[in-house]
Amino acid sequence: MLAAARDRFAAEGYERATIRSIAREAGIDPSMVMRYYGNKAGLFAAASEIELHAPDLTHVPHDELGARLVRHFLERWESDEALTAMLRVGATNEAGAERMRGVFAEQIGPVVSAVCPVPEEAAIRSALLASQMLGLALCRYVLHLPPAVDLGDDEIVAWLAPTVQRYLTAELP
Repeated sequence: MLAAARDRFAAEGYERATIRSIAREAGIDPSMVMRYYGNKAGLFAAASEIELHAPDLTHVPHDELGARLVRHFLERWESDEALTAMLRVGATNEAGAERMRGVFAEQIGPVVSAVCPVPEEAAIRSALLASQMLGLALCRYVLHLPPAVDLGDDEIVAWLAPTVQRYLTAELP
């Protein structure tokens, strides 16, 4: 059921995906979806459980933090289509956007807090990090912009790591 929901939400977006189409794809009666998840929003929340497997950066050399995090995100985006589906839904639907905000707050916030020089700035730094990683993902995996798609992982790391490094560790302007 959750796999069918992920497929439908990714293909049609939150608004156009229906309980009936998801149930049909899963080979179950629509009432079963309602029984287990209550409504479409509940199903969406369950289907969009995302684990970023954020790395522990506390033992990474200080000057390698940006590169390590950019490479991690590239590996995650390229190995988990659910992330791309969530980005598509999050860009067009408030429930999806809320889920993405939650994922970044819960999973990336603590990573940034652990390495930023001023813990009170972690939320700002996390938001800037998200702007880079989600912007890259949107261009590369959703919009398929040729320059972003054509760059190799090492090239992307070389371009983005200094910016991410600055977001993580530099003094605020």
